[in-house]
Amino acid sequence: MSRTLREVVFVDGVRTPFGRAGEKGMYAQTRADDLVVNCIRELLRRYPQLPPQRVEEVAIAATTQIGDQGLTLGRVASLLAGLPNTTPGYSIDRMCAGAMTAVTSVASAIAFGSAEIAIAGGVEHMGRHPMGEAVDPNPRIIAEGIVDASALVMGSTAENLHDRFPGLTKERCDAYAVASQSKLEEAYADGKIQPDLVTVATRHTELGYGLATSDEPPRPGTTLQNLAGLKTPFRAHGKVTAGNSAGLTDGATACIVASADAAAELGLPVRMRLAAYSFVGVEPEVMGIGPVPATEKALRQAGLSIADIGLFELNEAFAVQVLAFLDHFGIADDDPRVNQYGGAIATGHPLASSGVRLMTQLACQFEDNPQVRYGLTAMCIGIGMGGTVIWENPHHSDYGREQDLTGLNMAVADTTQGAVA
Repeated sequence: MSRTLREVVFVDGVRTPFGRAGEKGMYAQTRADDLVVNCIRELLRRYPQLPPQRVEEVAIAATTQIGDQGLTLGRVASLLAGLPNTTPGYSIDRMCAGAMTAVTSVASAIAFGSAEIAIAGGVEHMGRHPMGEAVDPNPRIIAEGIVDASALVMGSTAENLHDRFPGLTKERCDAYAVASQSKLEEAYADGKIQPDLVTVATRHTELGYGLATSDEPPRPGTTLQNLAGLKTPFRAHGKVTAGNSAGLTDGATACIVASADAAAELGLPVRMRLAAYSFVGVEPEVMGIGPVPATEKALRQAGLSIADIGLFELNEAFAVQVLAFLDHFGIADDDPRVNQYGGAIATGHPLASSGVRLMTQLACQFEDNPQVRYGLTAMCIGIGMGGTVIWENPHHSDYGREQDLTGLNMAVADTTQGAVA
């Protein structure tokens, strides 16, 4: 039986304001699942023309799937958000690329015809559930030399990347970090971030009740002098600091993904079209290089070159990881196409939720840049992986012309090898 793959579109995405992890953070006593429930409810509120029963899948990612981030989170969150009990759901774990994988997984189901509309996202409460909590790595992975011990410490892998590419100096990383803070500050001033945010009611036994309305991690006014003397916690006299890395963060994201036909039927907006996606494996000890081969593969699938990409949303787990990507593709550190609103160094990186933040920000930039036809979102992933999704801008004059589904066919085939269900 032959099948015709369906076009998949990104309708809209939202996120909670991101909070600093720990007892002093605004979400210290807020449940992780409640964060993602807020996001799902906001999507349903924004689009009353979407009947809840038309949502056919909910995929929610979390890296630490225990406690209030466990129990098949996609299903539980959908019920708590008010979706009918006929809507199935599931959880995903691909570490930092959890939400990205949630999107590509439901997109593949939609392309294949198994669903028409789905919600995908992620949550990470790093204050309540630190990375690695209750994890028991098989000792053979180190003892048998499968990976170096540094592969299990993300900051150490960033130091390894500095070793691999000496041109990626601490000075360049600090300068990139300062620019990230500055760009986010400007984006807030221009009102670019606020439309994506879902206000969250918070409660704390000592601080009382509150409302989370903006991101907590940013440090406006950061200078090179501020960053120069910071400690290097992963190596004596190293290059990776708290200033040129994403901090520990709490937060959640969610988005609506649909077939183009279903979006048109219900009058849902089309903010982006999925063109191709790829996940790859790399040496775990230098996991930050992962977006490079992932992007090369996704570009081949889409029949594009890096010159066709007009906007980049790259997750800033570490500045050195982004700079490695930029150097590989011959892109300047301060290229205006890259992370126009700043990135995770300023905003924060609640691990499994960050992929949808990248997508939502790219969709907004597409609206402001109709001359750009293609953009991409890319991330490095713990234990040595990378992920890239290429999107087409519906505001471009050539949108919908001469579309080639070869890349989409290949992307769907890749799910049998890469997507984590």
